[in-house]
Amino acid sequence: MKFQSAAIIGSGSFGTAIAKLLGEDLKSVLIIGRDLESVDSINHKHLNPRYLKGILLPEHVRATNDIRAVVNYPLVIFALPAGATRQAAEDLAKCSLPNQTVLLSCAKGIERTSGDRMSEILQEVFPDNPIAVLSGPNHAEEIAARQATCAVIGSENPEVACALQDLFTKPYFRPYTSGDLAGIELGGAIKNVYAIAAGMSHGLGLGDNAVAALVTRALAEMTRLGTALGGQPETFAGLSGVGDLIVTCFSEHSRNHRVGLAMGQGKTLQEATEVLGMVAEGVPSAYSIYELARKANVRTPIIDAVYSILYKGMPVASAMSELLARDTRMESE
Repeated sequence: MKFQSAAIIGSGSFGTAIAKLLGEDLKSVLIIGRDLESVDSINHKHLNPRYLKGILLPEHVRATNDIRAVVNYPLVIFALPAGATRQAAEDLAKCSLPNQTVLLSCAKGIERTSGDRMSEILQEVFPDNPIAVLSGPNHAEEIAARQATCAVIGSENPEVACALQDLFTKPYFRPYTSGDLAGIELGGAIKNVYAIAAGMSHGLGLGDNAVAALVTRALAEMTRLGTALGGQPETFAGLSGVGDLIVTCFSEHSRNHRVGLAMGQGKTLQEATEVLGMVAEGVPSAYSIYELARKANVRTPIIDAVYSILYKGMPVASAMSELLARDTRMESE
């Protein structure tokens, strides 16, 4: 299996960065976007300044707002917010997509209404198509700038995983493979909630010691919840677990960290998200993951704290103080 072309549903920063990466070798890359201004800019200027300023796309990267155009592409990549994935999949299902078309999800979130992972949504809508996921410490800005990046590609089909690994491998982009779709997707979704908490801690001025402790305990909590929900423990020690957790909790590119930082500095959730101007997946995921943790009967104090702040109106400082005041226990617990 070898891909000669690919279509990307989503014209945001990550979809644009992946189009640039794949456009280095593929003969044709098509971006599906709703924003007509971005579509026009990609087609005529080879730029998408709304999401990735100053990044020039190859001339054979094209864009359209017609999802039916992806039908003839052997690989369709979903580079959308988690909340938009099901609708896009259902729209695509009306286009008589061939069963051999590979579907790759790059979203890092859990559907709020169902608690489903993105691969589960795609498998439900396209039961006969090969499904894969891509995750890891993968900020779009750095990928587009050709800065060194690693990722993990998950698929239950080894041939598909290896074909995607070959496609994405570049001198600056190194993908690994895994069969643990659940672990990969859960790590990618859960870490966004912790990035909000890390941002809040920075905003409160709690100091490096406190934030390091928070992130360390977050990894333990992520592993505890993720394994209860079907992921493998080693996955959470890998790129889509601790790797993504580190980058999103500390990077200036992290949308979730920026939302948390603003709230720690006194802004409301609405004010923080309005300033950001883009989707911070950790906000809806905090609700979905909190619900999953309750159903699985797993102890998740950090997730609970973020949920209380975002959805119950608890002051940030009060929630952080409650975390520090919890009963002491063995570190292994």
